[in-house]
Amino acid sequence: MEFKDFGLAEPITKALASKNYVTPTPIQQKAIPVLLDGRDLCGIAQTGTGKTAAFALPSLDFFARHPKPTPIKGCRMLVLAPTRELAAQIAQSFRDYGRFLRLSVETVFGGVPIGKQIRALQAGVDIVVATPGRLLDLIDQRAMTLKDVEIFVLDEADQMMDMGFIQPLKRIAKMLPQGRQNLFFSATMPKEIEALAAQFLNDPVKVSVAPQATTAERIRQQATFVNQAEKQALLTITVKDEAINRALIFTRTKHGADRVVRFLEGAGIPAAAIHGNKSQGQRTTALQAFRDGRVKLLVATDIAARGIDVSGVSHVINFELPNVAEQYVHRIGRTARAGAEGIAISFVADDERPYLKAIERTTRVKLDIVPLPDNFMEAVRNLPKAAPKKEQTPQQQARRADGQRRYQDGQKRGTPDRAHRPDAEGGEKRPFRRRRSGSVGAHKGAVQRTGAPR
Repeated sequence: MEFKDFGLAEPITKALASKNYVTPTPIQQKAIPVLLDGRDLCGIAQTGTGKTAAFALPSLDFFARHPKPTPIKGCRMLVLAPTRELAAQIAQSFRDYGRFLRLSVETVFGGVPIGKQIRALQAGVDIVVATPGRLLDLIDQRAMTLKDVEIFVLDEADQMMDMGFIQPLKRIAKMLPQGRQNLFFSATMPKEIEALAAQFLNDPVKVSVAPQATTAERIRQQATFVNQAEKQALLTITVKDEAINRALIFTRTKHGADRVVRFLEGAGIPAAAIHGNKSQGQRTTALQAFRDGRVKLLVATDIAARGIDVSGVSHVINFELPNVAEQYVHRIGRTARAGAEGIAISFVADDERPYLKAIERTTRVKLDIVPLPDNFMEAVRNLPKAAPKKEQTPQQQARRADGQRRYQDGQKRGTPDRAHRPDAEGGEKRPFRRRRSGSVGAHKGAVQRTGAPR
């Protein structure tokens, strides 16, 4: 079967031909005909299976055949994604596939000024790709409405649940109009996800292209037992000895990712980190350098790396094993994409052995145990010191000082000037809703926090 067999509109087939796309993936073969018929769909597929094209192509075909003015402060299609990087990636795919269509595509996520997004939505757009937090910000400011949405997509639903977006999703569901087409994608389908899907979908067609939590057959999976304190030496040897085109290195914490980068740079090995403590500009710069090949090693936390689609990732290195077995599947799914082969290497400390057993039980794959290299102890003794933390620019220092001052002023008043919940690494910082108190005896102008993030 080829893409031309779907009967997609000519501008879409022309765009696919320009990218040399001929044969659809299994999820595309199953999903596209269903969506062209206007049915709701619940898709179960691992990362790297072509889910974005599976929902983008039939949606673009609908717009090509049913042109309509964009709704003021609204959109005709809404795609929700858990992270900024995934949202930007999906939006770019829509632009690529719809390059010969006169359609507007906007991204809506935190970490960038909201004013620009408000202005972009004033006249309405065809397609909005958003993270839930910033979307609700815009709705609360009456800068956006969902009453004109004709197609709704919820991507990476299981990751949405992991990041605590369940309440925002329920709120968004109530704002969507009846009669829309709904598309729901998830890598796994536990009972909680099934319950969430029931709130959005109407008599859906269910498609699945891989059993839940299975790993790619084209990935060679290895594990090496090593003390936690000696992992950095092993990583340095590994990245020097392995024939690496591009490698994603996973840590469990944001500070751990920065520490790994500093040690690699201390050994003269260029690397970059991507996680929730980085600004959007820093994350975009690091990801682009990784894509361009200027940096071959990208150190990431799980949530920040979810949805990263970079071709040519030859290795995934688990510097620390995830404590959730399914997350291992998502990690190693960053390699062996588009028919290529890949290598997944895991460093296992003594306290991580239970995690390894859980991974092998879940994936039904026994990892190959690789011994420590012969020169390992010498590498431990000669491990270079970590590179010093990069000094902040005067502008960064001034912004930090100003933020601390405003926070302290807010504390003195009894209420933080801008209170935030901890940043989900996906990563938008969400201000608590504040409202004027209407309670009896409250002084004029009092501010009250509702106690839950918007």
